[in-house]
Amino acid sequence: MKKFQMDHQMFWPILIFLLAVAIPISINPEKGGQILNAVLGFTTSKLGWLFLAYTIGIFFFLLWLAFGRYGNVKLGEPDDEPEFNYFTWVSMLFCSGIGASLIYWSIIEPIYYYQGPPFGIEPGSTVAVEWGAMYGMFHWGFSAWAIYAIPTLPIAYAMYVRKLPNLRMSTACSGLIGEHSNGIAGKVIDTMAMFGIVGGVATVLGLGVPMIATIMGELFNIQSSFLLQIIVIIIWTGIIAVSMWLGLQKGIAKLANFTVIICLVFVGYVLLVGPTIFILDLFSNSLGLLLNNFFMMSLWTDPILKGGFPEGWTVFYWAWWLALAPLMGMFVAKISKGRTIKELVVAELVWGTLGCWIYFAVFGGYSLHLQINNIIPLASLLSQSGAPVAILAVFKSLPLAGLVLPVVLVIWFVFSGTTFNSAAYTLASGTTKNLEGDEEPVAWFRLLWAFIIGVVAMALLAVGSLSAVQVSSVVLTVPLIPIFIIMIISFMKWLKEDHGPALAPVKRGFKYSKTQGVQEQQVNMDGNKIDI
Repeated sequence: MKKFQMDHQMFWPILIFLLAVAIPISINPEKGGQILNAVLGFTTSKLGWLFLAYTIGIFFFLLWLAFGRYGNVKLGEPDDEPEFNYFTWVSMLFCSGIGASLIYWSIIEPIYYYQGPPFGIEPGSTVAVEWGAMYGMFHWGFSAWAIYAIPTLPIAYAMYVRKLPNLRMSTACSGLIGEHSNGIAGKVIDTMAMFGIVGGVATVLGLGVPMIATIMGELFNIQSSFLLQIIVIIIWTGIIAVSMWLGLQKGIAKLANFTVIICLVFVGYVLLVGPTIFILDLFSNSLGLLLNNFFMMSLWTDPILKGGFPEGWTVFYWAWWLALAPLMGMFVAKISKGRTIKELVVAELVWGTLGCWIYFAVFGGYSLHLQINNIIPLASLLSQSGAPVAILAVFKSLPLAGLVLPVVLVIWFVFSGTTFNSAAYTLASGTTKNLEGDEEPVAWFRLLWAFIIGVVAMALLAVGSLSAVQVSSVVLTVPLIPIFIIMIISFMKWLKEDHGPALAPVKRGFKYSKTQGVQEQQVNMDGNKIDI
């Protein structure tokens, strides 16, 4: 067994960087928040066009890649078989990138759009309802999952085809930047990626902790407090610790399967007991609106009216998915050995999108039904009491609410726990030296990262500056765009070297050995050997 080696040049800078942001803002959260929000405002307003152009560009690049010459290229040796069955693989992929934030936003985001719709639509109007039901599907659909898929492919190819050690973004850049990936440039790339992961996990905490505390307060008739929020984080950290100790097969995989199954059962229940026909009709209408206006929404900057909708929602979402993309890239690459490029792109763009659409269709449709039929004034609750209270009111309106709330509590814990598992696993992998494709980081180091995530979350919640890490991670996504472009170029360079030009008539490439990285044999696109 290879001796564990912590990468001190990665581990300590990440912690120092995190503390350098969190401590000053903790001392003066009001001033720090103003500075961060100003930087965030500048990022989204001045560079919004860049986020929009990048996102729609990579979406069509992935379609070309999956259904073109390289679609059947396997991420591994020709005879490598996938480590996980298809359902488990998709479950892990989905849960790692979404988390319980999907439940939160699928319920309340349509109400935000109902109150403040895009394109100058009158708030609260019939048209506002239609666009409100659809816009969340756009923000959690193809474009979001395209952002996730981009770093996954180069990292998986570097690990399983090129046999390069270390589960890191810098490794996937080495096809273009060469030895610089092992130097200062590589460390900067990986540090930014790791910080983005911590910030992305902070988002789940920022939304989930108050929500769970609210539900627990309702169930056990206790007041939501900081102590209750700490208990929530301790339970979460415990879930992470147990799953991390068990590893991928026994821990994360089983938790992801359980999460997806219980979520599907719950969404099916809401569809059946809710206004079923209204939900289905609204989803059909939303799908037509989305497909008819996809290009307009993808590139809309509102340059004349400057109402702030694209900056406050679309650009912010694309930046947020970019912050989470390193986590998705490294974790999904780790679990995708033996899959083809087409399989991976389809899994993310199709199944990831469909999973999000189901929740937005059912929960978004149900919450809009409550609002427009004056059953529950969700818009007023949202404005006056906040999102957790409004979401709790939605759950309490369901039949058998006394049973629904405990189920929601379990779903929220395990859904978020799966995301934390993925984050801790990825952080441990990224800060371990010379970790090869089939190897996992040692258990105690995974547990250490789980503990760090929990402690950082408790510290930030204590001073009320959790948003500092969230906003900072979004701001850091600006340099991630050129890094991802470098990864794409590096990936395409490898594909061309190994399998020939994209338009070449002969489908063949090279297999590289694990140690020498030299040509040994040619293989065709289906993985069959060709004698030289």
